[in-house]
Amino acid sequence: MSVPEPSTEPDAPIGVRPARCAADIVELGCYRGNTQGLERIARLRGLALPPPGRFVTAAGELVLSVRPDRWLLMSEPANPGACAADWHQACAGLGIAIDQSSGLCAFHLSGAAAREALARHCRIDLDPAAFAAGCTAATIMAQVSVIIAALPSAMLLLSPSTTALHFYEWIVSTSHPFGVAPRSQVTVPEVVRSEFS
Repeated sequence: MSVPEPSTEPDAPIGVRPARCAADIVELGCYRGNTQGLERIARLRGLALPPPGRFVTAAGELVLSVRPDRWLLMSEPANPGACAADWHQACAGLGIAIDQSSGLCAFHLSGAAAREALARHCRIDLDPAAFAAGCTAATIMAQVSVIIAALPSAMLLLSPSTTALHFYEWIVSTSHPFGVAPRSQVTVPEVVRSEFS
């Protein structure tokens, strides 16, 4: 038995509110056997490095992990490459920092139906009991590789920049049955404040 389609009437409430999320994105990876050293450096900078499948927040930043000994640090946009260069210098000998700000695009989906709209097209179980707030995973959606994170009241998605326009248009299109109203761009600090304050 299939799930009934949500109302598509013009006066239906808005269930999904997608927005592009402006961010500096730095991929941090540790050299073999140096995880504790890199974690110590991150702690000195006020950040925790979560285990795979989780994310944490601190000082207006998000830190996601979907693979062992790899993290994506998301912060407010600054001078291109500056954040990655700063981290690269800080973790010299222990790991490497790569600027992914041009390689990945982030999207913030809020609204009461955001999770349900994504769940219909996702290869992982997005039910809150299986994918609670704080969880992250890598998957495929709309034939695009995606990193998805469950925020307390929204979803955060990262996809390759080369397919970002297609992916964003797909999100808007598939959200129409739930009522969709795209928003203007948001920043990582705004997302952290709205979700964790």
